[in-house]
Amino acid sequence: MGIIINTNEPETVWNAFRFGVTSLLMEHEVKVFLLGKGVESESIKDEKFNVQEQIGLFVEHKGQIFACGTCLKIRHIPGSEVCPISTMHDMLHIVEESERVLVFG
Repeated sequence: MGIIINTNEPETVWNAFRFGVTSLLMEHEVKVFLLGKGVESESIKDEKFNVQEQIGLFVEHKGQIFACGTCLKIRHIPGSEVCPISTMHDMLHIVEESERVLVFG
């Protein structure tokens, strides 16, 4: 399953990763591609919606995260171990190989 996150809105990002974790626990392969404002996901801090916790659970359960390199560069954000710099080709590959693709944002 592919999930594309194109927002930095805390509740939406939190729910996207919660869904990803649930899917992983049900033994689905899940890849997340962060696009646009979605590349800011790792830095979201919100009292109600603990995005970092959900990202941690997602990675712990073997989910993969990719982040648009151009979107990171525009925002002067370096790639990270959790969210490596990726390309449109990587996003296309996720879309092509996935039976289903969900877009949040």
